[in-house]
Amino acid sequence: MPTPIIIYSYNPLWIDLYQKEKDLILKVLDSKCLSINHIGSTSIVGLPSKDIVDIIVGVKSKKIADECQKELYDFGYTDVTIEEHDEWFYCLGKKLEGAYCHLHLVLEVSTHHLNHLIFRDYLRTHPEALKEYTNLKYELAAKYRNDREAYTNAKTGFIEKILSLAKKDNLIT
Repeated sequence: MPTPIIIYSYNPLWIDLYQKEKDLILKVLDSKCLSINHIGSTSIVGLPSKDIVDIIVGVKSKKIADECQKELYDFGYTDVTIEEHDEWFYCLGKKLEGAYCHLHLVLEVSTHHLNHLIFRDYLRTHPEALKEYTNLKYELAAKYRNDREAYTNAKTGFIEKILSLAKKDNLIT
């Protein structure tokens, strides 16, 4: 039986978990890591979320992502990648103390990479969008409690809307 989708109230611990994991990732990957950012709902103060800390790491190429993946295995990460993508190379999972972590190895400054940062930053600076997203998350979690794929897919329209609004605000070129 699939793990049910549970949305938790915002937890400031998520920022601390990110910082601790970021320090480890930078130590392990060193110069292979071109950028590292906290993304997803746990990166937005006040936003309820599943207990998953999402971290996005920009790398130069698929070859470098392959090297990073192997190095991260020694630090408790496992591959949870769902599908091949030419900009999103791997999703690695790891249990943290108090949450779970998804580490996304992506092509640096690709559309996939930038869209995550733009979406996060828009919600951080637009309280009305943050409230709308909060309501949507609760609604979809209730509707798709045992179907993570449907839950994620159902958020796509909102995400596209936010990216379009960001473009109008000149946050995207």
